[in-house]
Amino acid sequence: MLTTRHGVRALGAADLADFLALSDLDPVVNVFVDHRARSTNLEPRWLGGEVWGRYADGRLVAACHVGANLVPVNATPDDARAFAERALTRSRTVSTIVGPHEAVRAFWQAVSGAWGPPRDTRWRQPHLELSGPPAVAPDPRVRRTTREDMELLYPACVAMYTEEVGLSPEAGGGADLYRARVAQLVSRGWSFARFDGGRLVFKAEVACTSPHAAQIQGVWVAPDRRGEGLAVAGMAAVAETVRREVAPTVSLYVNEWNTAARNAYRAVGFTETARFSTVMF
Repeated sequence: MLTTRHGVRALGAADLADFLALSDLDPVVNVFVDHRARSTNLEPRWLGGEVWGRYADGRLVAACHVGANLVPVNATPDDARAFAERALTRSRTVSTIVGPHEAVRAFWQAVSGAWGPPRDTRWRQPHLELSGPPAVAPDPRVRRTTREDMELLYPACVAMYTEEVGLSPEAGGGADLYRARVAQLVSRGWSFARFDGGRLVFKAEVACTSPHAAQIQGVWVAPDRRGEGLAVAGMAAVAETVRREVAPTVSLYVNEWNTAARNAYRAVGFTETARFSTVMF
């Protein structure tokens, strides 16, 4: 139903073309929502949530993905506050608010009193892109993983997630679901790793794709092998394969305080194009 005060309503399959046109205004930043829209046709039963749109003079000007992740799309602070007002009409169902910094900050300021303290906040995370060849030689030992690698790959994925998020993906009985997600990435050809002496020492995955970009997640180096340049050469290998076979631009976002990772991505040739922020519950 249209919320006439702010021009906000839930979108559906009939709005897909308008939504993709909106996403295309910043296609690399919006790769996650573009991927979600194309893979679900904006049908709530496939989204596991909704996508809200905000209209002005009959034109879609901003949107908000509301699933496990709440993601503002081309939203100004005023748009974000309008989405927050709609969100406050129901209980919180999202586990993460993530997206461009100004929109996330405005949304969070509007809902924080009702949604309670978050588990963690990460402000002004550099969003990075690479749309040309990497600046360093790719590691020839990095390859796509297979189902035969799961015994080594899965524990590394759990370790990365726990280190990054501060909570094990297996907590609360989530092991089967997380293992299925890792297996899905492997089956899609979106999981990459280097193995040395029968152990995994570097890994990374493609999180989502669109015709414009692919977003990388889960970059991890075995703790005792850090500082050797594995992340630099490994990410060069991942980026080159992804650009050649998946999407023309590779993107990711990184915590502002993670100097080692930021230096590694800079060495590969990634450049900052925006700032993201993340609020986790």
